[in-house]
Amino acid sequence: MTRLAVGVVVGLLTIAGGVRAMQAPAVPPLQLFFEAASTDEALASKALEALASQWRDSYTPMIIDLARLMRPAGRPRADAFDMGAGPTGGAGEADGEFSTGAGRGAGDFPAAGRRVLPESLARARLVRFLERQTGQRFDEALHGWRMWMWTLPYEPHPEYAAFKAHVYSQIDPRMRAFFPAGVKAEIRLDEIDTGGVGVNGIPPLYNPAVVAAGEARYLRDNHIVFGIAVNGEARAYPRRILGWHEMAIDRVGGVDLTVVYCTLCGTVIPYESRLGAQHYIFGTSGLLYRSNKLMFDQQTFSLWSSIDGRPVVGPLAGSGLQLVSHPVVTTTWGEWKALHPATTVLSIETGFDRDYREGAAYRDYFNSDRLMFSVPGDDRRLKNKDEVLTMRIRPAAGGEAQAVAIEAEFLKRQPVYHFEVQGRRLVAVTTRQGANRVYLLGGHEVAFPSKAHDGRTIADSAGRRWQVTEEALIAADDPSARLPRVPAQRAFWFGWHAQYPDTLLMQR
Repeated sequence: MTRLAVGVVVGLLTIAGGVRAMQAPAVPPLQLFFEAASTDEALASKALEALASQWRDSYTPMIIDLARLMRPAGRPRADAFDMGAGPTGGAGEADGEFSTGAGRGAGDFPAAGRRVLPESLARARLVRFLERQTGQRFDEALHGWRMWMWTLPYEPHPEYAAFKAHVYSQIDPRMRAFFPAGVKAEIRLDEIDTGGVGVNGIPPLYNPAVVAAGEARYLRDNHIVFGIAVNGEARAYPRRILGWHEMAIDRVGGVDLTVVYCTLCGTVIPYESRLGAQHYIFGTSGLLYRSNKLMFDQQTFSLWSSIDGRPVVGPLAGSGLQLVSHPVVTTTWGEWKALHPATTVLSIETGFDRDYREGAAYRDYFNSDRLMFSVPGDDRRLKNKDEVLTMRIRPAAGGEAQAVAIEAEFLKRQPVYHFEVQGRRLVAVTTRQGANRVYLLGGHEVAFPSKAHDGRTIADSAGRRWQVTEEALIAADDPSARLPRVPAQRAFWFGWHAQYPDTLLMQR
Protein backbone atom coordinates (compact mmCIF):
# COMPACT_ATOMS: atom_id res chain seq x y z
CA MET A 1 0.00 0.00 0.00
CA THR A 2 0.99 3.61 -0.32
CA ARG A 3 0.24 6.50 2.02
CA LEU A 4 -1.86 9.50 0.97
CA ALA A 5 -0.82 12.96 2.10
CA VAL A 6 -3.79 13.51 4.40
CA GLY A 7 -2.94 16.95 5.82
CA VAL A 8 -4.25 18.41 9.04
CA VAL A 9 -6.75 16.46 11.08
CA VAL A 10 -9.61 18.43 9.58
CA GLY A 11 -12.95 18.03 11.27
CA LEU A 12 -11.77 16.06 14.30
CA LEU A 13 -12.75 18.78 16.73
CA THR A 14 -16.29 18.84 15.37
CA ILE A 15 -16.58 15.08 15.39
CA ALA A 16 -15.18 14.80 18.88
CA GLY A 17 -18.05 16.86 20.25
CA GLY A 18 -20.21 13.76 19.98
CA VAL A 19 -17.70 11.47 21.62
CA ARG A 20 -18.16 12.60 25.21
CA ALA A 21 -19.05 9.55 27.27
CA MET A 22 -19.19 8.62 30.95
CA GLN A 23 -15.60 8.16 32.10
CA ALA A 24 -13.66 8.05 35.34
CA PRO A 25 -12.28 11.52 36.14
CA ALA A 26 -8.69 10.27 35.83
CA VAL A 27 -9.22 9.40 32.17
CA PRO A 28 -8.88 12.39 29.83
CA PRO A 29 -11.81 12.83 27.42
CA LEU A 30 -11.09 12.29 23.73
CA GLN A 31 -11.91 15.93 23.12
CA LEU A 32 -8.60 16.91 24.75
CA PHE A 33 -6.57 14.82 22.31
CA PHE A 34 -8.31 16.34 19.31
CA GLU A 35 -7.91 19.86 20.69
CA ALA A 36 -4.23 19.10 21.29
CA ALA A 37 -3.87 18.53 17.53
CA SER A 38 -5.46 21.87 16.66
CA THR A 39 -3.58 24.41 14.55
CA ASP A 40 -4.88 27.03 17.02
CA GLU A 41 -1.85 27.32 19.29
CA ALA A 42 -3.76 28.70 22.27
CA LEU A 43 -6.38 25.93 22.14
CA ALA A 44 -3.74 23.24 21.63
CA SER A 45 -1.53 24.51 24.46
CA LYS A 46 -4.43 24.52 26.90
CA ALA A 47 -5.39 20.96 25.90
CA LEU A 48 -1.80 19.72 26.21
CA GLU A 49 -1.56 21.24 29.68
CA ALA A 50 -4.70 19.37 30.72
CA LEU A 51 -3.41 16.13 29.19
CA ALA A 52 -0.10 16.51 31.05
CA SER A 53 -1.91 16.45 34.39
CA GLN A 54 -3.59 13.11 33.53
CA TRP A 55 -0.81 11.63 31.41
CA ARG A 56 0.02 7.96 31.04
CA ASP A 57 2.67 6.67 28.64
CA SER A 58 0.06 4.26 27.28
CA TYR A 59 -1.63 7.29 25.64
CA THR A 60 1.42 7.75 23.37
CA PRO A 61 -0.22 5.89 20.43
CA MET A 62 -3.01 8.47 20.35
CA ILE A 63 -0.57 11.34 19.97
CA ILE A 64 1.35 9.39 17.32
CA ASP A 65 -1.85 8.54 15.42
CA LEU A 66 -2.67 12.25 15.22
CA ALA A 67 0.87 13.32 14.34
CA ARG A 68 1.10 10.78 11.52
CA LEU A 69 -1.75 12.50 9.71
CA MET A 70 0.22 15.74 9.59
CA ARG A 71 3.04 16.56 7.21
CA PRO A 72 6.37 17.19 8.96
CA ALA A 73 8.13 20.47 8.31
CA GLY A 74 10.23 20.47 5.19
CA ARG A 75 8.76 17.29 3.71
CA PRO A 76 7.10 17.69 0.30
CA ARG A 77 3.88 16.00 -0.62
CA ALA A 78 5.74 13.46 -2.73
CA ASP A 79 7.44 10.81 -0.63
CA ALA A 80 11.12 10.05 -0.44
CA PHE A 81 10.29 6.53 -1.60
CA ASP A 82 9.11 6.81 -5.19
CA MET A 83 6.88 3.84 -5.76
CA GLY A 84 6.99 4.73 -9.44
CA ALA A 85 3.87 2.70 -9.79
CA GLY A 86 2.34 2.45 -6.40
CA PRO A 87 -1.26 1.23 -6.37
CA THR A 88 -2.66 4.72 -5.96
CA GLY A 89 -0.61 6.00 -8.87
CA GLY A 90 1.43 8.21 -6.57
CA ALA A 91 3.85 8.13 -3.74
CA GLY A 92 3.27 6.80 -0.27
CA GLU A 93 4.82 8.21 2.86
CA ALA A 94 7.37 6.07 4.56
CA ASP A 95 7.06 5.36 8.24
CA GLY A 96 10.54 6.45 9.20
CA GLU A 97 12.87 3.89 7.74
CA PHE A 98 13.95 6.38 5.06
CA SER A 99 14.84 9.20 7.43
CA THR A 100 17.63 9.04 9.97
CA GLY A 101 16.37 12.03 11.92
CA ALA A 102 20.01 12.88 12.54
CA GLY A 103 20.80 16.30 13.96
CA ARG A 104 17.48 17.09 15.59
CA GLY A 105 14.48 15.55 17.26
CA ALA A 106 10.98 15.31 15.89
CA GLY A 107 9.82 18.05 18.26
CA ASP A 108 12.33 20.65 17.14
CA PHE A 109 10.96 23.60 15.20
CA PRO A 110 12.59 24.51 11.88
CA ALA A 111 14.91 27.48 11.50
CA ALA A 112 13.50 30.99 11.53
CA GLY A 113 12.47 32.35 8.16
CA ARG A 114 11.52 28.95 6.78
CA ARG A 115 7.90 28.75 5.63
CA VAL A 116 6.06 26.15 7.68
CA LEU A 117 2.48 25.00 7.34
CA PRO A 118 0.26 25.25 10.45
CA GLU A 119 -0.18 21.48 10.44
CA SER A 120 3.61 21.01 10.60
CA LEU A 121 3.80 23.31 13.62
CA ALA A 122 0.97 21.35 15.27
CA ARG A 123 2.79 18.09 14.57
CA ALA A 124 6.03 19.40 16.08
CA ARG A 125 4.10 20.65 19.10
CA LEU A 126 2.59 17.20 19.67
CA VAL A 127 5.91 15.41 19.48
CA ARG A 128 7.66 17.95 21.68
CA PHE A 129 4.90 17.30 24.23
CA LEU A 130 5.70 13.56 24.04
CA GLU A 131 9.36 14.27 24.63
CA ARG A 132 8.55 16.24 27.79
CA GLN A 133 6.10 13.67 29.14
CA THR A 134 8.08 10.51 28.42
CA GLY A 135 11.69 11.65 28.48
CA GLN A 136 12.16 9.94 25.11
CA ARG A 137 13.52 11.49 21.92
CA PHE A 138 13.31 9.77 18.53
CA ASP A 139 13.47 10.29 14.79
CA GLU A 140 11.52 12.91 12.86
CA ALA A 141 9.45 10.36 10.98
CA LEU A 142 8.11 8.76 14.19
CA HIS A 143 9.54 5.29 13.58
CA GLY A 144 11.38 5.26 16.91
CA TRP A 145 8.30 6.43 18.79
CA ARG A 146 6.26 3.57 17.42
CA MET A 147 8.93 0.99 18.21
CA TRP A 148 9.14 2.34 21.77
CA MET A 149 5.40 2.49 22.43
CA TRP A 150 5.04 -1.18 21.38
CA THR A 151 7.42 -2.17 24.17
CA LEU A 152 4.99 -0.73 26.73
CA PRO A 153 2.24 -2.84 28.34
CA TYR A 154 -0.91 -2.59 26.27
CA GLU A 155 -3.14 -0.46 28.50
CA PRO A 156 -5.01 1.72 26.01
CA HIS A 157 -7.38 4.58 26.72
CA PRO A 158 -10.85 3.08 27.37
CA GLU A 159 -12.14 4.76 24.21
CA TYR A 160 -9.14 4.11 22.02
CA ALA A 161 -11.25 2.22 19.45
CA ALA A 162 -13.62 5.21 19.14
CA PHE A 163 -10.59 7.48 18.84
CA LYS A 164 -9.20 5.26 16.07
CA ALA A 165 -12.56 5.36 14.28
CA HIS A 166 -12.65 9.16 14.31
CA VAL A 167 -9.05 9.59 13.20
CA TYR A 168 -9.28 7.11 10.32
CA SER A 169 -12.66 8.48 9.24
CA GLN A 170 -10.69 11.51 8.09
CA ILE A 171 -9.04 9.26 5.50
CA ASP A 172 -12.24 7.44 4.57
CA PRO A 173 -15.58 7.72 6.48
CA ARG A 174 -16.19 4.02 5.82
CA MET A 175 -13.29 3.09 8.10
CA ARG A 176 -15.44 4.09 11.08
CA ALA A 177 -17.31 0.79 10.69
CA PHE A 178 -14.15 -1.16 11.56
CA PHE A 179 -14.00 0.29 15.09
CA PRO A 180 -17.49 0.31 16.63
CA ALA A 181 -18.01 0.86 20.34
CA GLY A 182 -16.84 -2.13 22.35
CA VAL A 183 -15.15 -3.70 19.34
CA LYS A 184 -13.50 -7.08 19.97
CA ALA A 185 -9.86 -7.39 19.02
CA GLU A 186 -7.27 -10.15 19.09
CA ILE A 187 -4.42 -7.78 18.24
CA ARG A 188 -3.16 -4.49 19.68
CA LEU A 189 -5.11 -1.66 18.11
CA ASP A 190 -2.07 0.58 18.34
CA GLU A 191 -0.35 -1.70 15.83
CA ILE A 192 -3.06 -1.09 13.25
CA ASP A 193 -1.87 1.55 10.83
CA THR A 194 -3.24 3.30 7.78
CA GLY A 195 -1.72 2.16 4.52
CA GLY A 196 -2.52 5.54 3.01
CA VAL A 197 -5.56 4.55 0.94
CA GLY A 198 -9.27 4.36 1.62
CA VAL A 199 -11.49 1.30 1.70
CA ASN A 200 -10.89 -0.60 -1.57
CA GLY A 201 -8.59 2.25 -2.58
CA ILE A 202 -6.50 -0.53 -4.08
CA PRO A 203 -9.38 -2.03 -6.06
CA PRO A 204 -9.89 -5.80 -5.86
CA LEU A 205 -10.68 -7.68 -9.04
CA TYR A 206 -14.14 -9.17 -8.67
CA ASN A 207 -14.81 -12.07 -11.07
CA PRO A 208 -11.87 -11.04 -13.26
CA ALA A 209 -11.74 -11.87 -16.95
CA VAL A 210 -9.37 -14.68 -17.91
CA VAL A 211 -7.94 -15.88 -21.22
CA ALA A 212 -6.38 -19.08 -22.49
CA ALA A 213 -2.60 -19.38 -22.41
CA GLY A 214 -2.33 -18.94 -26.16
CA GLU A 215 -4.16 -15.61 -26.00
CA ALA A 216 -1.92 -14.10 -23.33
CA ARG A 217 0.39 -12.34 -25.77
CA TYR A 218 1.04 -9.63 -23.18
CA LEU A 219 3.09 -12.12 -21.10
CA ARG A 220 6.67 -13.20 -21.72
CA ASP A 221 8.07 -16.49 -20.50
CA ASN A 222 10.20 -14.83 -17.79
CA HIS A 223 7.32 -12.87 -16.24
CA ILE A 224 6.41 -13.88 -12.68
CA VAL A 225 3.05 -15.53 -12.05
CA PHE A 226 1.32 -17.05 -9.06
CA GLY A 227 -0.11 -20.41 -10.09
CA ILE A 228 -2.90 -22.42 -8.49
CA ALA A 229 -4.79 -25.54 -9.50
CA VAL A 230 -8.10 -26.62 -7.96
CA ASN A 231 -9.93 -29.79 -8.94
CA GLY A 232 -7.85 -30.08 -12.09
CA GLU A 233 -8.36 -26.47 -13.27
CA ALA A 234 -5.20 -24.37 -13.44
CA ARG A 235 -5.03 -20.58 -13.33
CA ALA A 236 -2.16 -18.07 -13.30
CA TYR A 237 -2.21 -14.64 -11.69
CA PRO A 238 0.54 -12.42 -13.15
CA ARG A 239 2.34 -10.38 -10.53
CA ARG A 240 2.33 -7.40 -12.89
CA ILE A 241 -1.49 -7.36 -12.71
CA LEU A 242 -2.19 -8.58 -9.19
CA GLY A 243 0.30 -6.10 -7.73
CA TRP A 244 -2.07 -3.26 -8.63
CA HIS A 245 -5.12 -4.92 -7.08
CA GLU A 246 -3.83 -7.15 -4.26
CA MET A 247 -6.98 -9.25 -4.32
CA ALA A 248 -8.90 -11.34 -6.85
CA ILE A 249 -12.35 -12.68 -6.00
CA ASP A 250 -12.49 -15.63 -8.34
CA ARG A 251 -13.81 -19.13 -8.94
CA VAL A 252 -11.46 -21.95 -9.92
CA GLY A 253 -12.32 -25.63 -10.21
CA GLY A 254 -15.81 -24.92 -8.90
CA VAL A 255 -14.44 -23.37 -5.69
CA ASP A 256 -14.99 -19.73 -4.73
CA LEU A 257 -11.62 -18.19 -3.90
CA THR A 258 -10.23 -14.99 -2.45
CA VAL A 259 -6.68 -14.69 -3.77
CA VAL A 260 -5.01 -12.08 -1.58
CA TYR A 261 -1.61 -10.52 -2.29
CA CYS A 262 0.12 -8.56 0.46
CA THR A 263 2.64 -6.68 -1.65
CA LEU A 264 4.41 -5.24 1.40
CA CYS A 265 5.14 -8.62 2.99
CA GLY A 266 5.34 -10.57 -0.27
CA THR A 267 2.67 -13.21 0.31
CA VAL A 268 0.06 -14.54 -2.09
CA ILE A 269 -2.48 -16.89 -0.52
CA PRO A 270 -5.61 -18.35 -2.16
CA TYR A 271 -8.36 -18.77 0.43
CA GLU A 272 -11.71 -20.45 0.03
CA SER A 273 -14.34 -17.73 0.36
CA ARG A 274 -16.80 -20.09 2.02
CA LEU A 275 -16.75 -21.24 5.61
CA GLY A 276 -19.53 -23.73 6.13
CA ALA A 277 -22.72 -22.23 4.73
CA GLN A 278 -21.36 -18.67 4.80
CA HIS A 279 -19.91 -17.14 1.66
CA TYR A 280 -17.77 -14.16 2.60
CA ILE A 281 -17.14 -11.34 0.15
CA PHE A 282 -13.86 -9.64 0.99
CA GLY A 283 -12.39 -6.25 0.27
CA THR A 284 -9.30 -4.20 1.11
CA SER A 285 -9.65 -2.21 4.34
CA GLY A 286 -6.81 0.23 3.62
CA LEU A 287 -5.29 -0.73 6.99
CA LEU A 288 -2.22 -2.72 8.00
CA TYR A 289 -1.11 -4.78 10.97
CA ARG A 290 2.67 -5.16 11.22
CA SER A 291 2.92 -4.23 7.54
CA ASN A 292 0.47 -7.02 6.71
CA LYS A 293 -2.65 -6.30 4.71
CA LEU A 294 -5.92 -6.37 6.65
CA MET A 295 -8.88 -7.37 4.54
CA PHE A 296 -12.50 -7.13 5.63
CA ASP A 297 -15.69 -9.04 4.96
CA GLN A 298 -18.60 -7.04 3.62
CA GLN A 299 -21.11 -8.90 5.80
CA THR A 300 -19.79 -7.94 9.26
CA PHE A 301 -16.97 -5.43 8.56
CA SER A 302 -14.63 -7.57 10.62
CA LEU A 303 -10.93 -7.11 9.84
CA TRP A 304 -9.09 -10.30 8.82
CA SER A 305 -5.38 -11.05 8.73
CA SER A 306 -4.44 -11.81 5.15
CA ILE A 307 -1.47 -13.93 6.26
CA ASP A 308 -3.38 -16.49 8.32
CA GLY A 309 -7.00 -16.01 7.27
CA ARG A 310 -8.42 -15.20 10.71
CA PRO A 311 -10.75 -12.37 11.78
CA VAL A 312 -8.76 -10.26 14.28
CA VAL A 313 -10.94 -7.17 14.90
CA GLY A 314 -14.71 -6.84 14.85
CA PRO A 315 -17.76 -9.04 15.44
CA LEU A 316 -16.01 -12.21 14.25
CA ALA A 317 -12.81 -11.75 16.29
CA GLY A 318 -12.31 -14.61 18.70
CA SER A 319 -14.82 -16.79 16.84
CA GLY A 320 -12.24 -19.44 15.95
CA LEU A 321 -12.98 -19.01 12.27
CA GLN A 322 -10.12 -19.57 9.86
CA LEU A 323 -10.26 -19.60 6.09
CA VAL A 324 -9.08 -22.72 4.25
CA SER A 325 -5.99 -22.00 2.15
CA HIS A 326 -4.87 -23.69 -1.05
CA PRO A 327 -1.33 -24.28 -2.30
CA VAL A 328 0.18 -21.67 -4.59
CA VAL A 329 3.43 -21.56 -6.49
CA THR A 330 5.50 -18.55 -7.47
CA THR A 331 7.08 -19.29 -10.83
CA THR A 332 7.60 -17.99 -14.36
CA TRP A 333 4.90 -17.86 -16.97
CA GLY A 334 7.00 -20.08 -19.25
CA GLU A 335 7.37 -22.80 -16.64
CA TRP A 336 3.73 -22.66 -15.53
CA LYS A 337 2.21 -22.94 -19.01
CA ALA A 338 4.64 -25.74 -19.92
CA LEU A 339 3.35 -27.74 -16.94
CA HIS A 340 -0.27 -26.66 -17.52
CA PRO A 341 -0.93 -26.08 -21.25
CA ALA A 342 -4.67 -25.74 -20.57
CA THR A 343 -4.19 -23.05 -17.94
CA THR A 344 -6.12 -19.82 -17.98
CA VAL A 345 -4.58 -16.54 -16.89
CA LEU A 346 -5.87 -13.15 -15.77
CA SER A 347 -6.66 -10.91 -18.72
CA ILE A 348 -4.83 -7.62 -18.92
CA GLU A 349 -8.23 -6.07 -19.73
CA THR A 350 -9.22 -5.46 -16.13
CA GLY A 351 -11.36 -2.38 -16.61
CA PHE A 352 -8.77 -0.27 -14.78
CA ASP A 353 -6.19 2.10 -16.20
CA ARG A 354 -2.89 0.88 -14.72
CA ASP A 355 0.69 0.44 -15.87
CA TYR A 356 0.70 -3.34 -16.14
CA ARG A 357 4.24 -3.63 -17.44
CA GLU A 358 6.41 -6.24 -15.74
CA GLY A 359 8.09 -4.74 -12.68
CA ALA A 360 6.14 -1.46 -12.73
CA ALA A 361 4.10 -1.95 -9.53
CA TYR A 362 6.14 -1.40 -6.36
CA ARG A 363 9.30 -1.13 -8.43
CA ASP A 364 11.41 0.80 -5.92
CA TYR A 365 10.05 -1.06 -2.91
CA PHE A 366 10.94 -4.46 -4.35
CA ASN A 367 14.40 -3.26 -5.35
CA SER A 368 15.33 -2.12 -1.84
CA ASP A 369 15.64 -3.77 1.55
CA ARG A 370 14.01 -0.76 3.21
CA LEU A 371 10.52 -0.93 4.69
CA MET A 372 7.59 1.41 4.28
CA PHE A 373 5.99 0.75 7.66
CA SER A 374 7.37 -0.07 11.08
CA VAL A 375 7.14 -3.54 12.55
CA PRO A 376 8.01 -4.47 16.16
CA GLY A 377 11.34 -6.25 16.40
CA ASP A 378 13.47 -7.69 13.65
CA ASP A 379 15.64 -10.72 13.04
CA ARG A 380 18.87 -10.14 11.17
CA ARG A 381 19.58 -13.75 10.34
CA LEU A 382 18.24 -12.72 6.93
CA LYS A 383 17.72 -9.38 5.23
CA ASN A 384 14.26 -7.82 5.49
CA LYS A 385 13.14 -8.81 2.02
CA ASP A 386 15.00 -12.05 1.56
CA GLU A 387 12.41 -14.48 0.28
CA VAL A 388 11.43 -17.48 2.35
CA LEU A 389 9.07 -20.36 1.73
CA THR A 390 6.57 -20.29 4.58
CA MET A 391 4.00 -22.63 6.06
CA ARG A 392 2.35 -23.53 9.36
CA ILE A 393 2.53 -27.19 10.36
CA ARG A 394 0.25 -28.76 12.94
CA PRO A 395 1.14 -31.93 14.86
CA ALA A 396 -0.55 -35.08 13.61
CA ALA A 397 -2.36 -35.40 16.95
CA GLY A 398 -3.62 -31.81 16.77
CA GLY A 399 -2.53 -28.72 18.65
CA GLU A 400 -0.85 -25.43 17.88
CA ALA A 401 0.73 -25.01 14.48
CA GLN A 402 4.45 -24.27 14.17
CA ALA A 403 5.36 -21.44 11.81
CA VAL A 404 8.17 -22.42 9.44
CA ALA A 405 10.31 -20.40 7.04
CA ILE A 406 12.89 -21.87 4.65
CA GLU A 407 15.31 -19.56 2.88
CA ALA A 408 14.46 -19.56 -0.84
CA GLU A 409 18.11 -19.30 -1.92
CA PHE A 410 18.91 -22.35 0.21
CA LEU A 411 16.15 -24.31 -1.54
CA LYS A 412 17.60 -23.41 -4.94
CA ARG A 413 20.81 -25.11 -3.86
CA GLN A 414 18.87 -28.01 -2.32
CA PRO A 415 16.17 -28.70 -4.93
CA VAL A 416 15.00 -31.72 -2.92
CA TYR A 417 15.00 -30.92 0.78
CA HIS A 418 13.75 -33.26 3.52
CA PHE A 419 12.76 -31.80 6.87
CA GLU A 420 10.66 -32.66 9.91
CA VAL A 421 8.39 -30.36 11.93
CA GLN A 422 6.00 -31.27 14.75
CA GLY A 423 6.68 -34.95 14.14
CA ARG A 424 5.69 -34.65 10.49
CA ARG A 425 8.07 -35.61 7.68
CA LEU A 426 7.99 -33.33 4.64
CA VAL A 427 9.90 -32.71 1.44
CA ALA A 428 10.29 -29.44 -0.47
CA VAL A 429 10.76 -29.80 -4.23
CA THR A 430 12.18 -26.81 -6.09
CA THR A 431 12.45 -26.40 -9.86
CA ARG A 432 15.31 -24.79 -11.79
CA GLN A 433 13.17 -21.65 -12.04
CA GLY A 434 12.91 -21.56 -8.24
CA ALA A 435 9.29 -22.71 -7.90
CA ASN A 436 8.71 -24.44 -4.54
CA ARG A 437 6.22 -27.16 -3.66
CA VAL A 438 6.00 -28.97 -0.32
CA TYR A 439 4.64 -32.48 0.16
CA LEU A 440 3.77 -34.50 3.27
CA LEU A 441 5.55 -37.85 3.41
CA GLY A 442 3.48 -39.05 6.35
CA GLY A 443 4.15 -42.66 7.24
CA HIS A 444 5.52 -43.51 3.80
CA GLU A 445 9.05 -44.85 4.04
CA VAL A 446 10.25 -42.95 1.03
CA ALA A 447 13.21 -40.66 0.46
CA PHE A 448 14.25 -38.62 -2.52
CA PRO A 449 17.92 -38.00 -3.32
CA SER A 450 18.95 -34.36 -3.03
CA LYS A 451 19.65 -33.73 -6.66
CA ALA A 452 18.11 -31.81 -9.53
CA HIS A 453 14.95 -33.03 -11.20
CA ASP A 454 13.10 -32.04 -14.34
CA GLY A 455 10.15 -30.40 -12.56
CA ARG A 456 7.73 -33.03 -13.83
CA THR A 457 8.95 -36.25 -12.23
CA ILE A 458 11.32 -37.19 -9.44
CA ALA A 459 12.86 -40.53 -8.52
CA ASP A 460 13.03 -41.83 -4.97
CA SER A 461 16.02 -43.65 -3.51
CA ALA A 462 14.60 -46.97 -4.70
CA GLY A 463 14.38 -45.72 -8.29
CA ARG A 464 10.59 -45.37 -8.28
CA ARG A 465 9.40 -42.33 -10.21
CA TRP A 466 6.85 -39.86 -8.90
CA GLN A 467 4.92 -37.22 -10.81
CA VAL A 468 5.22 -33.68 -9.45
CA THR A 469 1.70 -32.19 -9.51
CA GLU A 470 -0.11 -29.32 -7.85
CA GLU A 471 -2.13 -31.68 -5.68
CA ALA A 472 0.37 -34.39 -4.71
CA LEU A 473 3.43 -36.42 -5.58
CA ILE A 474 1.89 -39.36 -7.41
CA ALA A 475 3.66 -42.67 -8.02
CA ALA A 476 3.96 -43.21 -11.78
CA ASP A 477 3.29 -46.95 -11.44
CA ASP A 478 0.42 -46.62 -8.97
CA PRO A 479 -1.74 -43.45 -9.03
CA SER A 480 -3.27 -44.45 -5.69
CA ALA A 481 0.11 -43.85 -4.00
CA ARG A 482 -0.03 -40.14 -3.27
CA LEU A 483 1.95 -37.81 -1.04
CA PRO A 484 -0.35 -34.79 -0.51
CA ARG A 485 0.80 -31.25 -1.06
CA VAL A 486 0.98 -28.86 1.88
CA PRO A 487 -0.12 -25.21 1.49
CA ALA A 488 3.00 -23.04 1.46
CA GLN A 489 3.80 -19.66 -0.01
CA ARG A 490 6.69 -17.29 -0.52
CA ALA A 491 7.06 -14.26 1.76
CA PHE A 492 9.55 -11.59 2.70
CA TRP A 493 11.43 -12.62 5.83
CA PHE A 494 10.54 -9.47 7.78
CA GLY A 495 6.83 -9.82 7.04
CA TRP A 496 6.61 -13.45 8.10
CA HIS A 497 8.76 -12.96 11.21
CA ALA A 498 6.67 -9.92 12.26
CA GLN A 499 3.55 -12.09 12.30
CA TYR A 500 5.23 -15.18 13.77
CA PRO A 501 8.23 -14.15 15.90
CA ASP A 502 8.66 -17.78 17.08
CA THR A 503 8.97 -19.07 13.52
CA LEU A 504 11.38 -21.93 12.84
CA LEU A 505 13.92 -20.73 10.26
CA MET A 506 15.84 -23.15 8.05
CA GLN A 507 18.72 -21.70 6.09
CA ARG A 508 22.08 -22.47 4.45
